[in-house]
Amino acid sequence: MSSEAVLFEQVGRVAVLTMNRPENRNANSTPEMVNALCQAIDRINLDSGIHAAILTGTGTAYSSGGEAKLMSEFTNWNPVEVRHYYVHHGIQKLSRAMYRLEVPVIAAVNGPAYGSGCGSAMMCDIRIASTKARFALNFAKLGLMAGDGGTYFLTRIVGPEKAAEMIFTGDPINADEALKCGLVSRVVTPEKLMAEAMALAERIAVNSGTALRMAKRLLREASQAAFDSFLELTVSLQAMGHNTEEHRLALGKFLQSLNKTGG
Repeated sequence: MSSEAVLFEQVGRVAVLTMNRPENRNANSTPEMVNALCQAIDRINLDSGIHAAILTGTGTAYSSGGEAKLMSEFTNWNPVEVRHYYVHHGIQKLSRAMYRLEVPVIAAVNGPAYGSGCGSAMMCDIRIASTKARFALNFAKLGLMAGDGGTYFLTRIVGPEKAAEMIFTGDPINADEALKCGLVSRVVTPEKLMAEAMALAERIAVNSGTALRMAKRLLREASQAAFDSFLELTVSLQAMGHNTEEHRLALGKFLQSLNKTGG
């Protein structure tokens, strides 16, 4: 197995990122994993030939979130040092990078996604779960609260009541319950997970890369911008879209199809 913390594979217009530390259940809070994921995200953002991405984990876990040894070390640091680490080296550095990822990203959740591992899945645009997946914001059970930013997305995904239940109890939910509450869009058997994620990613990636990146930005802004500001952003991005070669080609094909059908 490769020694890289994150495996990067490009299949056509789709980038597949695989967290590759099964020995610690793909904990995503270590500098090694954070930096590897951030570098992969930067690589995707700079490559206009990548239109979609998939994030998954090696082994039996998607991501266990915080790494136990690191959490133990934090108990001996002062709060200022812990904050500095979170923001500049740790999980919040990753959260900001995930938020800046420009292309649609699918979380292929192959196993347990706990703590900030669950948070990173919620930062993806779409989640597909294996029947072996489990989701938990288990911070309360550790005497903590979520420091990764994942709860920012949780209420938007599952609603305030289910979010409160997950946060206050820290209890895990299985794949079927995750589907029921809208945390994931579908549940498949483990052997079909990556094929299902890739099929969806390819359906997305066939579309204009420029349009997809603009659409993702609009989805992000829709949850927080005032309506007038949001409309101004949409018209600005749409105006740019009308002037791209991708649009001209797609429009040409659309008009040809109308002529053939008499529409």
